[in-house]
Amino acid sequence: MKTSVIGASIVFLLFSTDAASQSAALKSEAYEITKSYKASDEASDGSSGSSNGRDTLLERVIARRDGGIELEYDLPDDATPQDRARNWQFPARVFEPLAGPKQLLNADALQRRLEHWLKAAKWDRTACGRWIFTWNAFRIECDPQSVIGLLAEYDLTSQNLRPGTLYLDVRATEPQPLARKEDSSAGVTFIVVAKIDPGKVRLERAEADVAVGEMTQEPLSREAALRERMKEQVSGSVVVTWDVDDAGAPRKRTKTIAVEIKRPDGTVEKRMRTEIVERRRVPAEMHRNGS
Repeated sequence: MKTSVIGASIVFLLFSTDAASQSAALKSEAYEITKSYKASDEASDGSSGSSNGRDTLLERVIARRDGGIELEYDLPDDATPQDRARNWQFPARVFEPLAGPKQLLNADALQRRLEHWLKAAKWDRTACGRWIFTWNAFRIECDPQSVIGLLAEYDLTSQNLRPGTLYLDVRATEPQPLARKEDSSAGVTFIVVAKIDPGKVRLERAEADVAVGEMTQEPLSREAALRERMKEQVSGSVVVTWDVDDAGAPRKRTKTIAVEIKRPDGTVEKRMRTEIVERRRVPAEMHRNGS
């Protein structure tokens, strides 16, 4: 009996040590994902403008299980208390299945943080969906599931990077096949070129008009804004390039959108926007363990 107890204790100890090691290994697997953009526009009437921005998320592997992987997304470790006070959507835990969309796992926690966030800002639910301008222009979002759409903007891994695979950009008219390129200095890249869908650009501009009208207290209906934008002639292209590492995993995506708009008065506006998403492994000693 004593031998059996000792043997069982050894087995338990070995199992516990192995489980702890696996847990530590998982928590040390993290990636920094940076999303940045630069935009400029100029018109034939002499007007011009530019803007840029940058955001970073930390992705941590929490668990691997049958059918997929559990991940935590959070603000970077150097985020200030003010940064966290402004953002109720992170940290967010999601399950990423082998096939299908990401699933939010901590919706209840996000809902509680949202309630505190609204209370701190002295807002109630009637503010949800409105556009305001504080340190930046933003829409008051009150749906925990919105984090799934937000994470899609940082996603580099879901696209199948093989020659001929179709890719549909949100601004394009139709999906286009990927082409593989290899360069002695740049390495392997995948590229796709597509035409801009004029209707999607007009809708995007109309929604921006509605947001501006709300912030300036000059309300404009979506229908009225779209009716005005339908008078514009729109053309352009979108070029998307993926850089991959030696193992073939995507590490950077660069999207360049070039649009030309002819207004009803004959003014021609040229707009250029470059969006870059980069993903890099973070050494274990450079980040804290996920909670």
